[in-house]
Amino acid sequence: MKNNYFILHGSFGNPFVNWIPYLRREIENKGLEIYTPDFPTGINYQNYKNWSRLLKTYLDAGLIGKNTTIYAHSIAPVFICHFLTEYKIKVKKLILVCGFNNYFGINDEYDAVNKTMYFNNLEDTKKYVNEIVCIYSKNDPYVNYEAEKDFAETLSSREIIIEEGAHLNSESGYTEFCELLKYI
Repeated sequence: MKNNYFILHGSFGNPFVNWIPYLRREIENKGLEIYTPDFPTGINYQNYKNWSRLLKTYLDAGLIGKNTTIYAHSIAPVFICHFLTEYKIKVKKLILVCGFNNYFGINDEYDAVNKTMYFNNLEDTKKYVNEIVCIYSKNDPYVNYEAEKDFAETLSSREIIIEEGAHLNSESGYTEFCELLKYI
């Protein structure tokens, strides 16, 4: 399998928001294989079972493996860690943006859809990934800094802290995100 890439969106998101279209375009412009699944969102639809069912179709098609780099934003970092450890899948790299696990307090709707993604043994993810980079900020309005820092320290080979990046989404000015190009 040749190198390929996935970009996974966060809660109540889709592959057409934030920096995802920018990064997809940059990867496509290099002639590389890129997938941006559109996961089910909303109460009663966004949950680990539904997201993993969709991602498993890519796995079953042989599209996720040791040459895969996965970018994930917000709730998607813990989702992909959960998925890789459950299915014992080895991948090349994880680039995790604003990741967190077992964090509650955003609001009732987000907490309800996020809680099914959480899992224990987060550190087991390291068995399945060659390199894990966590990127987060000190002033995220949705997830507190300590939750993101704890997530990154549990997993990453490299942490990048963007001082005033907020949630590193379009709302905070991140429709382009040059830092992510380093991992293509």
